[in-house]
Amino acid sequence: MEQKVYKHFKPHLIMVLGQMGYTLLYFVTEASFNHGMSPYVYVTYRHVVAGFVMFPFAYFLERNVRPKLTFALFMEFFVLSVLGVSLTLNMYFASLKYTSPTFISSMVNSIAALTFIIAVALRFEVLDIGNPRGIAKVLGTIISLAGVMTMTLYKGPIMSNLWRPLINIQPISSSVNEKSELKGSLLTVLCCITWSISFIMQASTLKRYPAQLSLTTWMCFIGAAQSAVFTVIAERNNPSAWIIGLNIELWSTIYGGIVVSGLLTYIQLWCTEKKGPVFVTLFNPLSTIFVAILAYTVLGEKLYLGSIIGAFIVIMGLYLLLWGKECDMEVDYKTKGKLQCYSEEPECRI
Repeated sequence: MEQKVYKHFKPHLIMVLGQMGYTLLYFVTEASFNHGMSPYVYVTYRHVVAGFVMFPFAYFLERNVRPKLTFALFMEFFVLSVLGVSLTLNMYFASLKYTSPTFISSMVNSIAALTFIIAVALRFEVLDIGNPRGIAKVLGTIISLAGVMTMTLYKGPIMSNLWRPLINIQPISSSVNEKSELKGSLLTVLCCITWSISFIMQASTLKRYPAQLSLTTWMCFIGAAQSAVFTVIAERNNPSAWIIGLNIELWSTIYGGIVVSGLLTYIQLWCTEKKGPVFVTLFNPLSTIFVAILAYTVLGEKLYLGSIIGAFIVIMGLYLLLWGKECDMEVDYKTKGKLQCYSEEPECRI
C-alpha cells in the first residue's frame, strides 16, 4: 500500500524538490551577475557543463532504448533547444539584471496558465467543462493567474523584518532606472511565452524520442552552441567576459550546469512524459513562495503584504489544478486519437 502511494505521488515529490533547486538558482546567479559575470556567458558555460555531465549517463543507460537519430529529429532538437535553452534562458537571465528574483519567480508562474491554454488549443490537453475536474482546471488556472497578478501589481505595506539578514546581497535592480525595469519586464514576458511553447514541444518530442537522458544531453550541447553564437555577438566589444575565476561565477556555473540544466531538466522531461506538460508547470508557484521566504528570512529583502496574499491565492489555484489533473486525459497520437489517462487510480481508467 505504501509503495503504491509513493509511486502515485513520486512525480509530485520530485517536482517539489526540483522547485527547491530552482529557488537556490535565483540567488547564486544574481550574486554572480553582481560580481560582473555576463548572463549570456553564464548560459553558454552552464550548458557546456551540463552536456558533459549528462553524456556518459545518456550514452550507457539508454544505448538499448534510444531511437535512431534522423535529420528531422535533429532539427526538432534544434528548435526545442532554441525555445527551451538559448533564446528563453538568455532572455530570462538578462531580465534578472534589470528586475529581482522575487519579480521573475512571480512572473514565471504565468507559464502554467499559458501552457494550459496552448495545450488545449493544440489538443495536447483535453478540456471537458461539463466535468467537475475540467472546471477545476479552468478555475485553478484563473485563480493561479490572479495570484500572480496580485503579487506583481499589488504591494501593500512592508512586512517588518524580525531579525537582521544572515547574508547581504545587494539587489541588481537597485541601480537601474524605470526604463531598464520596463525592459526587464518585457524580457520576462517574452521568456514565459517561449518557455510555455517549449513545454508543449517537449511532450510532442518525447513521443517520438522517449529517451530523456539523451534528449537532455542533446538540448544542452545544441543550446550551448546556439548561446555561444549569441554571446559572441552580444559581447563582441568585451572579450574578457568569457574569463571567469575561482569565485561565485564558477560555482554558480557548476551548480546551474549539473543541478539545473542536467538533473532538473531530466526530471522535468521524465515528469512531462509521465504526467504531461501542464503538470510540470503547475509547480512553478512553489518556487515563488520559496524565493520570497528565503529572500525575507535569510537575505533581508523587503516582503510586501501583497506577496503574502498573492502566494495564498496561487496555492489555492495550484491545488485546484492538481485535483483536476489527477484524472487528466490527453490525446495519445500513438493510438490514433485514443484517450490515455495518466492517473493509475482504478476510477480513472477508461
